[in-house]
This record gives sequence, C-alpha cells and structure tokens, in this order.
Amino acid sequence: MKPSIGRIVHYTLSQHDANEINRHRTDSPQAGNHAREGDTYPAMIVRIFGETPESAVNLQVFLDGNDCFWATSRTVGEGPFHWAWPERV
Repeated sequence: MKPSIGRIVHYTLSQHDANEINRHRTDSPQAGNHAREGDTYPAMIVRIFGETPESAVNLQVFLDGNDCFWATSRTVGEGPFHWAWPERV
C-alpha cells in the first residue's frame, strides 16, 4: 500500500529518538512517560517523498505525554527507526 498524507501508522522509536525525546522533556515543561528504544506509538504521515509503497515519509508521532515527536525521512519496515501499517483487527 502506498503511504498517503493523513494516514495513521505505527512508528517504533530508535535509541536516538528516545534520547532526543527525553532530552527535550528535561529541557522544557513537557510531561510524559520515559521514552525507550523499541516503544511503538501512533503517528500521522504529514509528507511523502516519492510515489511507491517504499517511499520515505515525515511523521508526527503521538507520544505518551503532552508532546509529540517529529520523525523525518523514515521508511516502512520492522523495528526501530521504521514505521508500519497497523494490524487490521
């Protein structure tokens, strides 16, 4: 399936992502649970770079707190630093 703007996907944090989120929360009045590598959160696709199912995207990741994370140029896949389509239930 090709990514499209406004779609909700699942994003898995990398260690670098978690470090950035936790650092930002320490330096500002943001509140939320401690972020860890491997944590998966819902994210909205806000920009697409290409026309194929493997195209990179920019995401707004909805964290477990009162903030969000801007994940840029991420690709579909498994594990940290990647996004995936939610399982249909």
